[in-house]
Amino acid sequence: MSTIEEEIPQHLRGNWAPIQDERTITRLAVTGTIPSDLDGRYLRNGANPLTGISDHPFVGDGMIHGIRLRDGEAQWYRNRYVQTPFIAEPDREVIDMAASLTDMTSSKANTNVVGHAGQILALEEGHFPYVLDGNLETVGATDYAGKLTGPFTAHPKICPTTGEMLAFGYSMMEPYLTYLRVSASGELVQSENITVGGPTMMHDFNVTANNIVFMDLPAVFDLELAMKGELPIRWSDDYPARLGVMPRTGTDADVVWYDIDPCYVFHPMNAYEENGKIIIDVARLSHIWRDGPMDFPAPALHRWTIDAATGRVGDDQIDDLPAEFPRVPDSVVGLKHRYGYMMANAAASAFEEPMSANGAILKYDLQTGERTSVEVGKGRLPGEASFVPKADPKSEDDGYLMTYVYDAGNDASEFAIYDAGSMSNDPVATVELPRVPFGFHGNWVPATIAD
Repeated sequence: MSTIEEEIPQHLRGNWAPIQDERTITRLAVTGTIPSDLDGRYLRNGANPLTGISDHPFVGDGMIHGIRLRDGEAQWYRNRYVQTPFIAEPDREVIDMAASLTDMTSSKANTNVVGHAGQILALEEGHFPYVLDGNLETVGATDYAGKLTGPFTAHPKICPTTGEMLAFGYSMMEPYLTYLRVSASGELVQSENITVGGPTMMHDFNVTANNIVFMDLPAVFDLELAMKGELPIRWSDDYPARLGVMPRTGTDADVVWYDIDPCYVFHPMNAYEENGKIIIDVARLSHIWRDGPMDFPAPALHRWTIDAATGRVGDDQIDDLPAEFPRVPDSVVGLKHRYGYMMANAAASAFEEPMSANGAILKYDLQTGERTSVEVGKGRLPGEASFVPKADPKSEDDGYLMTYVYDAGNDASEFAIYDAGSMSNDPVATVELPRVPFGFHGNWVPATIAD
């Protein structure tokens, strides 16, 4: 590796390197057969600094990569920057205390992209959502008709039963945590301040059929780091780790807190209620950012069991293989799931040396304990896989897994569709694409939402 390459931070090298061109490609080479029942858009968000430079993987500008499927065809691929204030003003301070507290449009909008109530939302956890149209052009930030006054999570949960979007926002200043509930028609109908131990970074949370479960964990805001312009979160050995259970329409007074061993969870797989207990499957890390802003221990799949009768939480490790970005089918969010999917090779070394990596998508059968995988090949790495059911599914896993796959040998990418039932290594279909940089979270947005 050259001296120049060594001077470039890891998160800006190789397939982390940003691309500035916004493309629309309508003539796409397809291998295999795209299922004709797929009518919608696969969209994925990620940090892609417009200037080509960023101080941390989490602070690049949001860029959406999308592919439109209809009638068995890949009609287009598009990549678009989310038009936040940082695109108009590239030199704007990323970590600006005043703007962070007063300007809720000052977002990078770079973490997730979801569809709800006829809108596509580009999300980042410190500010308002940004609305996109079906061609991925930015409509603008939304405050839900003035009812949203603070941050909105990058990880809302959409209830498959009610159609509600359940969310929260956390802040470095009080109120540190606010629970949010958006109706199926897109109206913010509940905003409830929740008492936590301090300014904790709550990246994600959990929902069940009847409850919300907050994760109050020891990654906390640090004013000194913020004043230096650094990523303002640090690990605290003195901050208790807890889970807070609240009815979905409840208030702060209804929250019941349960102590757990110190750890951090960026992403849960799913949660559900069974026999008076709450079961939560999570990608658990021992800690984060104890030794600096790039301190990410390898995560692995664990199961928490909250027992209200005893007031205790069991913690069982399901697997020791490093894995992240856990998902379940949207149809079982908050309900009992049998299957869960994760991205293997979640250790940083796989992305630092992709030519020697063996990328895979994992499937866990939580009923039998079996783990299977789609092996995408040496020197190839998939992103987070989204599950999309077939038109008339016969089982929970009767559907497709879709994601972008990076091929280090060709320095190019493809959109890949795999059969979630069989977990065959042979894709159902692939669509040839230019290089798509590694990103964060993606989702399938049906045409009924975006058209």
